[in-house]
Amino acid sequence: MVRFFGEVDASATSMRRVIERIASRFDRVHFCYEAGPTSYGLYHLIRSLGHQCTVFAPSLIPRKPGDRVKTNRPDAVSLARLLRAGELTAVWVPDESHEAMRNLVRVDKQGPSRRQDVGLHHTRKSAEVTLDGRNHDQVSRKSSC
Repeated sequence: MVRFFGEVDASATSMRRVIERIASRFDRVHFCYEAGPTSYGLYHLIRSLGHQCTVFAPSLIPRKPGDRVKTNRPDAVSLARLLRAGELTAVWVPDESHEAMRNLVRVDKQGPSRRQDVGLHHTRKSAEVTLDGRNHDQVSRKSSC
């Protein structure tokens, strides 16, 4: 049976509370969601709590022709039913180190603009690496312009 539990704030604390509440009511739970611009933090949170989670690309989710309006409740119920029926194709979710490298490459590809100097570009790259818990000395001071 598919149940809708309502909408939840996207903060890690709120998500953790809802995940634990849902998991306490059932013997087995499987979470899923559409990939989006917020990265894979939710996936890593759910997996760290010991639950199954699958991420799907919105473009790979079967939809009725003309059904383009985004509505949270019907979309959530539909996604759960499609998951249960095995009709969804999962996407690869990078681990934290892969994701950090992808973010670093994105920053590097942006490069310094004409108004920014190379030092500011390096500072941004260092900040990105520091956010991932690595030493900023691992970042090369060379930059492509």
